[in-house]
Amino acid sequence: MLKKPETLFVLGYMLLPLLALLSAIVGLTMILGGNKIAGAIVLVVVTQVFTFGAFFALRARKAAVLEQSDRG
Repeated sequence: MLKKPETLFVLGYMLLPLLALLSAIVGLTMILGGNKIAGAIVLVVVTQVFTFGAFFALRARKAAVLEQSDRG
């Protein structure tokens, strides 16, 4: 399922960047609300996980599209 270019497109261009944006907003809200350590962890760690996941999905999509075009 994670080899399909359509699934990787949705993950890389839509879902994971949206989750990264939402986690950055939550982390910033936590920092501004007084919970600085947990907010910094959410802002740095969780946001970066979603961001790198999006980059991974886009690279995997590119490889899957190139493999499909070579076969077809």
